[in-house]
Amino acid sequence: MGKTLAEKILSEHADKEVKAGELVIVKVDVCLTQDGTGPLAVRQLQKLNMEKAANPDRTVLFLDHASPSPRRELSNDHMLLREFARKTGAQLSDIGDGVCHQVIFENYLNPGDVLIGADSHTCTGGAMCAFSTGMGSTDVAVGIALGKTWMKIPETFKIVVKGKFQKGVFSKDLILHIIGTIGADGATYKALEFCGETIENMPINERMTLSNMAVEAGAKAGLIASDDITKEFLISRGRGEKFREIKPDPDAEYEKELEFDVTNLEPTVSFPHTVDNTKPISQIKSVKIHQAYIGTCTNGRLEDLEIAAKILKGKKRHPDTRLIVVPASREIYKKALQKGILEILNDAGASINNPGCGPCVGVHQGVLGNGEACISSQNRNFKGRMGNPEGFIYLASPATVAASAIKGEIADPREFL
Repeated sequence: MGKTLAEKILSEHADKEVKAGELVIVKVDVCLTQDGTGPLAVRQLQKLNMEKAANPDRTVLFLDHASPSPRRELSNDHMLLREFARKTGAQLSDIGDGVCHQVIFENYLNPGDVLIGADSHTCTGGAMCAFSTGMGSTDVAVGIALGKTWMKIPETFKIVVKGKFQKGVFSKDLILHIIGTIGADGATYKALEFCGETIENMPINERMTLSNMAVEAGAKAGLIASDDITKEFLISRGRGEKFREIKPDPDAEYEKELEFDVTNLEPTVSFPHTVDNTKPISQIKSVKIHQAYIGTCTNGRLEDLEIAAKILKGKKRHPDTRLIVVPASREIYKKALQKGILEILNDAGASINNPGCGPCVGVHQGVLGNGEACISSQNRNFKGRMGNPEGFIYLASPATVAASAIKGEIADPREFL
């Protein structure tokens, strides 16, 4: 019987042939924690007298959720993570270096790897054809110390995508549409395997957006086969020798197969307070926006900032709508600076923050006021996500966010392109 991508990668790491539904122990290649989950992981290892890293060169501790720290309690947690890195030789990604999922993808991850992270959006790494999944802090702590973890092999949904996007429509619109179709819990503990002509032609940054939001349908992983586009990315990062082609077998068995055609897909917006509460832009009328936010591990990449700058160039944000921009990594920040993108966004009235997660998780740098509405390029919009349960979060592509910042209400980016 043929294997899905999940079965193929996890078979290699279990040192035996595995199939969906089995419980196995697998070797782990890369581990990550962040400053919200990492302190618990470290304290658990201290309790177990296991304060060590089996693979310190590819164990990364990120200070990105409170970056820089706005409170002394968080500063003390940063101290704990810094000390653990010094003791064990694990890698520290310090404040301003970037969001964990972006930096791990840029510098550490290769096709066929198993990545576990104490953060639910670790599934972003599936765009590299690495089995990447979020786990609890204690599970990741043990993975850091021992270099292995237990796992149930997930069943797989095959997501076949065909057609060509219209101008102003992106993979963010696609993944919102997919989640709106199958539901926020429609793929619980499944692997989503994205394929088809649209995916094959999709650049790596757009693929990352798809994989990033797999968990918003409840999925364990969001996988895409490695190909020439993956290889080009690795070459650009100086890791060309790490490329290998990994594809599912033609006779792989899937629990479910779903097909989507993007030819007539519109810009799509997720309404409060669930990701699957989606509407096409043509059905949205006069939704006032107080804050527009472009960034996060979903859509804080250079290409996202570029499309926003294209829409905002020579224009100003609406006087009643503040605009916050956060590049996803230090490298993206630098490139956006060199290309003049940040200048365009600054001239449009944007507040440009250092790389990190702050506004997305409601720690600092963009907490909403009571009754305020934010349109954001992030991945999650439940009550309180941006620091205030009395706020309202709408999810959209960076293009839709930029257009909405100009008009002061949810707007169609195709008007500006």
